[in-house]
Amino acid sequence: MRDVERFTRTWEVSAGRGYDTAWGEFHGDRLRARGRAFALEGGPYWVGYTLDTGPGWVTRSLRVSVEGPGHSARELDLVRGDDGRWTVDGQVRSEFDGALDCDLGLCPMTNTMPVRRHGLHLREGEGAPREFLMAWVSVPELTVLPSTQTYTPLGGRRVRYASGTFRSDIAFDAAGLVRDYPGLATGLSGSDG
Repeated sequence: MRDVERFTRTWEVSAGRGYDTAWGEFHGDRLRARGRAFALEGGPYWVGYTLDTGPGWVTRSLRVSVEGPGHSARELDLVRGDDGRWTVDGQVRSEFDGALDCDLGLCPMTNTMPVRRHGLHLREGEGAPREFLMAWVSVPELTVLPSTQTYTPLGGRRVRYASGTFRSDIAFDAAGLVRDYPGLATGLSGSDG
């Protein structure tokens, strides 16, 4: 039987003027997490999410709900099938063909999959950049768009993230979870067990 690594992480999300807490488990090369976030920027609003991956940290599903004053309650069901086809609320979205990961806006949890899959946080020194196509989910709108993102290992558990004109050198822990994401979020607490 595979070892199970449980975790809890809380981040102060400066970009949304709020907080995000994720609870989850690593099972071998799979991840299951759920989280709750609160943001004042553009809100207030609350976000709930569940994230499941298959083998190799490849996204299987991301389910998100948003609610708050001034925001009608809404939900999103983003699924990547075994055939690699993505659906958004049951509708096939071919613009995500080739994508392995989702990226939930303002959520440090979703940076974990590509980092763990390629061991980017474990590199000793600077490595070659890796480009990924992501199914990016905006909050609080819950629109899903293709996003090209580049991850470059820098050594010392740091990875440079770039998308469009935005760049940030993210610090990860040994498990591949964000510790500090300048311009987005800072880890406040974490526990394993």
